[in-house]
Order: sequence, then C-alpha cells, then structure tokens
Amino acid sequence: MKIRLLVPLMAAGIISMTGCNQSVKPDDSKVPAINLDDLDTSVAPGTDFYQFATGGWMERNPLTPEYARYGSFDQLRETNQEQLRTLIEEITDSTNEQGEIERKITILYQLGLDSVKLNNDGFAPVKEQLASINQIITKTDLTRKVAALHKEGIAPFFAIYVDADEKNSLVNLAQLYQSGKGMGDRDYYLHKDEGTVKIQTAYKDFIRQLFTLTGSSPEQADAAVDAVMKIETGIAEISFSREELRDSQKNYNKVPLGEFKAQSDFLNWDVYFEELGLADIEEINPRQYPYYEGLHNVLKNTTLEEQKFYLSFHLLREAAPYLSDRFADAHFEFYGKTMSGKEEQQPRWKRALNTVNGALPEAVGQLYVEKYFPSSSKEKMMELVNNLQIALGERINQLDWMSDEAKEKAHEKLATFIVKIGYPDKWRDYSGLNIKNDSYWANVRRSNIFEMEFMLSEAGKPVDRSRWYMSPQTVNAYYNPTTNEICFPAAILQPPFFNPEADDAVNYGAIGVVIGHEMTHGFDDQGRNYDKDGNLTDWWTPEDAEKFEAKADILVKQYDAIIVLDTVHANGRFTLGENIADQGGLLVAYEAYQNSLKGKEKPVDIDGFTDSQRFYLGYAALWGQNIRPEEILRLTKIDPHSLGKWRVNAALRNIQTFYEAFNIQPGEPMWMDPADRVVIW
Repeated sequence: MKIRLLVPLMAAGIISMTGCNQSVKPDDSKVPAINLDDLDTSVAPGTDFYQFATGGWMERNPLTPEYARYGSFDQLRETNQEQLRTLIEEITDSTNEQGEIERKITILYQLGLDSVKLNNDGFAPVKEQLASINQIITKTDLTRKVAALHKEGIAPFFAIYVDADEKNSLVNLAQLYQSGKGMGDRDYYLHKDEGTVKIQTAYKDFIRQLFTLTGSSPEQADAAVDAVMKIETGIAEISFSREELRDSQKNYNKVPLGEFKAQSDFLNWDVYFEELGLADIEEINPRQYPYYEGLHNVLKNTTLEEQKFYLSFHLLREAAPYLSDRFADAHFEFYGKTMSGKEEQQPRWKRALNTVNGALPEAVGQLYVEKYFPSSSKEKMMELVNNLQIALGERINQLDWMSDEAKEKAHEKLATFIVKIGYPDKWRDYSGLNIKNDSYWANVRRSNIFEMEFMLSEAGKPVDRSRWYMSPQTVNAYYNPTTNEICFPAAILQPPFFNPEADDAVNYGAIGVVIGHEMTHGFDDQGRNYDKDGNLTDWWTPEDAEKFEAKADILVKQYDAIIVLDTVHANGRFTLGENIADQGGLLVAYEAYQNSLKGKEKPVDIDGFTDSQRFYLGYAALWGQNIRPEEILRLTKIDPHSLGKWRVNAALRNIQTFYEAFNIQPGEPMWMDPADRVVIW
C-alpha cells in the first residue's frame, strides 16, 4: 500500500455569439476538436452550461452495467485498455522468443484469465496465510503477522510507507498512516441514517460470506463479523476526519523512534521494525499521532481471538479478487454493487489487465510508449507548460491581495517546478520480481512485497526526484508538493485532453487547463504550505495567509451550498484544494491562450463558435459523465474532487471571461452577482 502526498487530477436556447467572424469547418477525416453531437443545444449555456456542453455526449454514452460512473476519463481509459490488450495479446501470441519482461507480463495476464484454475484452486492460495494467523499466541506472534501483512501490501490497524520528509524534503522518512477500516471512510461506521445502516448490514454479510467460503461454521462466521465490526468501529472513532487529513501541519509529527515506541505497546515495536528491515531508523512520522494511543486503547479492549478474526478478514478482503469466482463475486457484491451501484463486474480481461498494470506498471508502460506515444506530443506539451508558467507568473503579479514579499517567494516556487511529460527517462528494473505459474494471488502477493521492499529500502536515503509516481499508461496527472513536480503521463495526452488536430483554443481549454490545474496545486490550501524545495514551511506573511483564507472560505461556502443528491450537500472544505486548482487552471490557461494570440490575426469562428467559446467547450468536454446515485454519495464522502457537473458549472460561475464568451445575463441560472464571485489565483 502506497500513500503519497500527491494531488491527482482525477471526476432549446439561442447561443449569443460575441464577434461575427467567418466560420470554417474542420476536416472530417480528423478527430474533431469539438464534436457537435456532444452538445445539447436544447439547453441554453446560461441555463446549465454543463448540460449544454456535454448533454449529447451523456445521452450517447449511457451507463453500462460495469460502471458506476462513466465519463470522458473513463472513455479514454477504455481506449487505453483496448490498446494494452492488443499489445499484451501480441506478446502472448508471438512466435518469437519472449524476453524476461514479456514472459512475466504474459504469465500474470493469463493467470488472471484462467477461470478454470482460479475456481479449482478455491481459497487454497491463502490457506497457509490463514493458518499462520490462527497460530498466533503471543504479542510477538501478532507483531510478526502484522508486519508480514504490511509487507504484503495489506494494512490492518495502520499503514507504513516511505516518502520525503516534509521538512527535509531531500531525505526519505518512514511514516505511518491511519488505516484498517474495510469500508474506508469513518462515517460509514459512525453514522446511523438509513442509507448508512443499509451499507453496514451489507458489509456484515460480506464479512460473513468470506469466512463461510473458507469453511467456517455459522457460529465462527458470526463471531468474525462481531470482531471485525468491534475493532473497525473503534478505529473509526479515533480516526482523523477527511478534513483533518488535509491539514499538512497537523499531520507532520516526526519524533525519535524511541519516543514513538513509548507511546503505546499494542505491538512489539522492536520486532515490527526489524521484520520490515527498519531496525536502524532513528526517526519516524506517525502522521496522525494521537491515533496510535487511541489504537492502543481500542486493542486493549479486544481479545486475541478477535484480533485474529480481524487480520484474517483483511487478508481475505485483499485476496478475494484474485481467488475463485465465489470470492471475487462476494467482493464485487459489496464494493461494486452496494457501495457504488454497479450492476456487473468488468470482464475478466479488464481485471487481469489492471492486475498486470499494478504489478508491472513501468514494464507495461515502456511497451505502451514504444507503440502508441509520438514524441511530437511531448514537444508540444513542453511548449504549453512553458506558456502556462509564464501566464501563472503574470497572474501572481496582478494579485491585489498578496504582498510583494510573498509574490517573490511564489515566483521562486513557480520557476523551480520539475516538469515530467510522457514517460520516465530511466525505466524501473523488475528483474527481482518473481512471476511464476503457481497461483494468481501468489504473484500479486510477491508483487506487493517487491514494491514494499523497494519503498522501505529508501528510508533514510536521498529522495530520487527522477522517480515517477504514475505509470505512462495512466489517464491522469499529478502535482507532488514534496518534490514540487507536475507530471503528465503519456496516456492523458490524447483527445479529448490533447488533440494535435485541434485548434489552439480547444487544446488550451482542455490539456492547458489540466496543466494549469496541476500548477495551481502548488498554491492551493495544501500546496501553499510547501516552499520551492518541497519543504513544509510557512513562507507567507500573516496578512497574506489571512487574505487567502478569507477568499478560500468564500469558495468553500459556494460548494457547500451545492446539493449533489436529494438533501446531501457537497463538502466545500474537503474539496477545496481541487476547486482552487480547477479555477486556477481555467484562469491561467485562458490567459496563456490570450498571450499566444498576440501579434496574430483574430481566430476565425469554427462551427459557429468563437475561439473563447471553444476554450470553455473544450474544458467542459473533459467532465461529461453519467453517474449512479450510490456513486454520487460514495464519492461525496471519499473523493476530494467535485463531481463532474460542478467542476464545470460551479467553477465557471466565478470567471468573468466565461460570462463574456456566452453573454450570460442576470437572472439566468449560471449567473452569479459579481459581488459574490471569488478569484484566488
């Protein structure tokens, strides 16, 4: 399990035109920059711009049973999966002798497809691990098993990982993070409304079913349910809230290892760190420091048998998708159907492909880049990034709420962004990962151990700033504050995000906003706490911070007022960072686009739309999506991004150039009085 401080990207009216330039139509043989069929022109832009810009797309792309949410991101991921499937099947069918990497990819992929073997194996692949849990007698036994599970990528009680020390960002530091709740967010345990109780009941059925499938008696299965719910509810009660987890200072608690060990003794800490190869570390960052004292008290009131049920469940929960169909179906019934509203699982080939991508990300990525990624895209992206950096610098200069002292620091940070595009300069070595024909779960387990051992070995060593934290075939992007880097993997550099055939207005509205979004994360409510070197330090004057927070609070209230479903509101505080980045991305990209026009003739209209209108249509096209009610409620609890509709409508209502582009007037639903608008960056 890897926990990183990354901020990924990824969720009949008459149109009043500004300007009357000659209209042209693009070559039909090219991928259209804007597909007119994606629009819903029965709705005026000022009534619901999201529906206007994406309504046609939503109608033509209804939810299929395997999806809880299907949007432009997912559509591109579908395309990528088909490309990767073709690539892997070509490797598998090749008559030439396979290389070592190709052999590993082939074996793991075919194991995932082999339903006969999976069903014949049943739960045999986890029997030995279950037996070792049942043999726990002493605290030392318990400690060794918790350490073993952590090393296998399973996180009962808490998680351990290694990442940059946030106040000494050149060096890696071992860190702990609250974990151990199978339903994820603590609200699923603490709330007692009808919907939450329904989910709790389904979760208990899921726990019971997993134990029953391993041959437990009804009495044992019921005891397991009671034990898991007792421990996980106790964990939920001591866990930081979603909002607290976003407080960088509150989650930085580096202490000498000896001091941490003295705080609680529910495990034998010397044994734990020795088992993980960390016996020599001197410091640790238990991010939610009070959590461990609370966990000590939770476990003080549970028996060893209850803890063994809990560990067994977390093993089974993680292994279930890689065991027989009965286990995989039980896992999907709860996490897919109950939690998200999906109607059926993804086809087996997609699930197998996801496993290969997870176990050998850069190995698959290297093959993907060689086959599908043109070098010209990387060159164009570098130009766009440079233009966006210039525009963000100009916007910083124009800020009326920021002091000259803070502006100087902001410029320093902007100038030192590390930019990663397409794929890493150096590929990861997987020669130490053993993939063989024993069982699907055994290979997943070895892969997890391989990753954890690699990560844990970095404790105390210099941070490798050339390392990538997303694979090239990932449709997403990220900003990482501790390395002050922005990253755009190869897979996102395709339509609708980046279209070499599109006019500049659309590309600036699409991939340009994505670039600006990630840059703005360096200055959002979290990113602003890190300096140009990635250190958690306050480089703001008190007056700057006060003015920033006052503006941020306005944005919080705007999003808090949104009703996402029935009576459930969006969480403006939880989504603040992403909302700031969405707004900043739009403002910076639009300014960069306008800068690119200097000295040029005004662009002609295309398909009846001005270039400014096409900029905003290009942006909206990224967020068209259909989504199930269950998924709306789930994402509102766990996802720091706003839902697609609000990444468009709520963000645009603060931006004056949007009003001008579509002649939005007072009284229209998209209108917001200027006095109520807020612009941060």
